[in-house]
Amino acid sequence: MKICLGGVTGWTGSAVAEAIVKDDGLELTAALSRSRGGSVSEIAGAAVPVFGRLEEALQEAAFEIYVDYTSAQAVYTNVRLALEHGLYVVVGSSGLTEAQYRELEALALSKQVGMIACGNFSITAALAIHFSLLAARYLPNREIIDYASASKSDAPSGTTRELAERLAATPCQQEPLLVQDQSSPGRGADIAGTRVHSLRLPGYTLAFDAVFSNPEERLVISHAAGKSAAPYVDGTLLAISKVRQIKGLCRGMDKLLFQ
Repeated sequence: MKICLGGVTGWTGSAVAEAIVKDDGLELTAALSRSRGGSVSEIAGAAVPVFGRLEEALQEAAFEIYVDYTSAQAVYTNVRLALEHGLYVVVGSSGLTEAQYRELEALALSKQVGMIACGNFSITAALAIHFSLLAARYLPNREIIDYASASKSDAPSGTTRELAERLAATPCQQEPLLVQDQSSPGRGADIAGTRVHSLRLPGYTLAFDAVFSNPEERLVISHAAGKSAAPYVDGTLLAISKVRQIKGLCRGMDKLLFQ
């Protein structure tokens, strides 16, 4: 499978690039980097052409799958362009809204290609999301606390936004608390009916607590990532291996594991 990877010089993208090159069934035929466009990079012993924009890569290289690890600002434009060209797409970047996902899903269906998008490709994050969706069926009171480094630009993170939006399928009974009250800004953001509080502090990489409760009990489902990008590599490779079996949108690593 021939692949173009966006964000090849990034924290996660560089680890994913090396894993793709080392995989005998995959070939990294192009990469995107705003800082190194127009060059050739050596990745795990392989020479890979690097382009500044996806438009350039589409003109100069051949690939069937586009993997995006760019940024919240660039992901929508890149993914839309890839789908318009009939490419299969794997999205690891955060920043896409629910409305954008619906638009991109319709585009993927019209092109009869698949798109797998995950706010977090780690196995433990997928399990935490899966267990949270299960807990919501029995514990209707919930809120989410979202932790990330001080430098993370988007709040909440793609992981917790994905969780909150998927929890919307199970109504939350805290309706009086979910009404946006301008006099109480400390209540956090209402994401698809779930209150989400985003902390941005040094010392965190990425973590979340999904808090569920009944009047006399509570359940906290926690996920925390370390400083290495290694947990995201295996999940990304799994998505790459499955994306050609999909038509439309598959959102959530847990769906790849449990469905």
